[in-house]
Amino acid sequence: MNRNPHVAVIGATGAVGIEMIKTLEKRNFPLSKLTLLASARSVGKKLKYKSQELTVKELAKDAFQGIDLALFSAGGSISKEFAPIAAKAGCIVVDNSSAFRMDDTVPLVIPEINADDVKWHKGIIANPNCTTAVALMALYPLHKAFQVKRIFASSYQAVSGTGAKAIEELRRQVGQIVSGQPVTKEVYPHQIAFNVLPHVDSFLPSGYTKEEMKMENEGRKIMHHPTFRASVTCVRVPVYRAHSVAISAEFEKPVTVEAARQVLAKAPGLDVVDTPEKAGYPLPLYVAERDNCQVGRVRRDCALDNGLALWVSGDQLLKGAALNAVQIAEELLK
Repeated sequence: MNRNPHVAVIGATGAVGIEMIKTLEKRNFPLSKLTLLASARSVGKKLKYKSQELTVKELAKDAFQGIDLALFSAGGSISKEFAPIAAKAGCIVVDNSSAFRMDDTVPLVIPEINADDVKWHKGIIANPNCTTAVALMALYPLHKAFQVKRIFASSYQAVSGTGAKAIEELRRQVGQIVSGQPVTKEVYPHQIAFNVLPHVDSFLPSGYTKEEMKMENEGRKIMHHPTFRASVTCVRVPVYRAHSVAISAEFEKPVTVEAARQVLAKAPGLDVVDTPEKAGYPLPLYVAERDNCQVGRVRRDCALDNGLALWVSGDQLLKGAALNAVQIAEELLK
């Protein structure tokens, strides 16, 4: 790829798209030109990049001429339609939707874990699910050391995972409740303010949701671990932008808390925040807008053999989406 690529952000006005633009700027990504693309209703909007004001253009089939790299975050149906068109035009796509993640011809990459998989792309590279990404940042280093067999997990997912409209819905509902007005809902099937919904994504015949199965399916692919098993309950909580996951993991090898802490302390992209006696543990409020994920509450799992229980938090819009996509782009330049 061109050393100073012409980059496009698709879905530029969405919650993740805006973070992609900020992340490209913050990391000084060596782009020669930035093009912002979105649906017809966003055309003409202006967004800031460095000292420039860029005008959003319409995503169309002929929009990829001369573009080297496209960061997609406009939903699965848009990716399915336009990512192959972009790839055909000679553009490398990093796709944030679930459209291509389980496609055997498409690498699914978390750079701290399987950066080498970038090399075999055929024009499209997939960004993992946000909850999977946050969980694996802590789980993979432990897997490398102790070989994980299976996990039981519950997620505590921020409304940012649903998008900008959901962030607005939580804000609106909090205001309505505080001022004694009736609560209105559009995005979620139930009130999200002061509530938790054990429902993220659509339900499968098994009773799990699609989101819950992503942890096992994507985890196997990213960790190159085909027998990995994960039983997950995904829960939407009234938090604005960072996801958390409570994990109980069972390993092949004997594991101690001390050994686990040493492994986690060396893991890239991860900070250990684990002083419970001083109320020190990862919190979604404090991990928001930080690049690194955080892990804490590390303890022997009393219900599993060779088990550890831990708590991980990470910014859903950053490591869960925009930051990971830009890190993949950085790998492409290497």
